[in-house]
Order: sequence, then structure tokens, then C-alpha cells
Amino acid sequence: MKDTAKHQGLRNQLIKLLAEKGIYDQNVLTAMNTIPRHLFLESGFHDFAYQDTAFPIGAGQTISQPYTVAFQSQLLQVKPDDKILEIGTGSGYQTAVLCKMGAKVFTVERQNELYRKTSVLLPKLGYRPRVVSFGDGYKGLPKDAPFDGIIVTAGAPFIPQPLMAQLKIGGRLVIPVGDAVQVMTLLIRTSETHFEQHEFGDFKFVPMLEDKNR
Repeated sequence: MKDTAKHQGLRNQLIKLLAEKGIYDQNVLTAMNTIPRHLFLESGFHDFAYQDTAFPIGAGQTISQPYTVAFQSQLLQVKPDDKILEIGTGSGYQTAVLCKMGAKVFTVERQNELYRKTSVLLPKLGYRPRVVSFGDGYKGLPKDAPFDGIIVTAGAPFIPQPLMAQLKIGGRLVIPVGDAVQVMTLLIRTSETHFEQHEFGDFKFVPMLEDKNR
């Protein structure tokens, strides 16, 4: 589990690329420049970990490309001690970025294989989300709500009502919505009953599935 000067050099190059592609939130860039993405991948992918590319991580899932992680994190506008709900723990890389940005992270994964692997890996690497949960992302975590922000890391055919309900007034929900291709969507809760909606172009994610996969 090594993180070397060579890896740091590759991260520096990646951060420069992300800035060139329009990522301006220094909190996001600083977090991603310190996190060893290669340690969230199978060893066969270590040499490619700092390319701006998605990779398979098992259970039919992927680790999102760094630009997508940065873009979603930037849309969330995370402040220190914000309570953030992450739907789709996956490899744990996005979880680590949110932790590094100072968030109190509550994360849900429906694939048992990934849940078991990531719940061990994150603390081993020094990242400690408040909750790592095995469950159905469509339901969120009502007992821990409300949240300052919610991030969904899979393509949802629609915006789940329970997630909207678990958002604080003033909170932000970042979710890719669509079937084959998704539109990155930001909902800002402006009152008990009203949400502002903004759209930020097309992205491609694995589908958000209902229920737990044991």
C-alpha cells in the first residue's frame, strides 16, 4: 500500500488537467491531489490510475473518471463539517474526496462485495466516514437526515423522492438523471416544498439499481 513521489508527480499532472478542464474549487483540487487513487484500484490498473478515465472495480461497477468526481464534488460546494450523504460508495474514492474536504460523510452501497471491501479499505487508508451502510440508495438514510448535501454516483432514471425529502433547506442534491446517457442535475432545496433545478450537460454512469444485492 505505497504512495510514492512518482504517484504524487502523476497526481500533480492530473490536477493541472482538471484545472484546464474547468475545475476551479481549490478544496476539490487540493483533496484530489493528496488522495492515492491507485490504492482504490486493482493492482493491474495502478500504472494508469492518474489518467482521466473510469476503471472497473468489480460487481459490474466502475470508479468514476477523476473529472466526474471533481465536477460532482464542486457542484456540492462542500463546507467543513457539512453532513453529506453519498449514494454508491463503490471503490470509496469519492468518499475519500468528501472526507478530505472536511465533510461528515454518510455513504450507502447496495453491492455487498463492494460494501465489505470498502468498509475495510477506507479506515486502513485513514479516511473515516461517519457511516458506511449496506442498503438501497433509493431510500437514502432517513434516520441520519437531514443532509447539507447529497451526491449520487450512479445514473438514476428519475430523482428519488426520499432523497429530496432528506435534504436540508438550502441543501444541494447532485444526481445524474437519465437512462443510456445522464444529464448532471443539481437540485437546491429553497423551502419545504420548492426546489431549484439546474442541468450541466451529459455524463455516462453505471445505472442506479434498487434494493440490496447480497
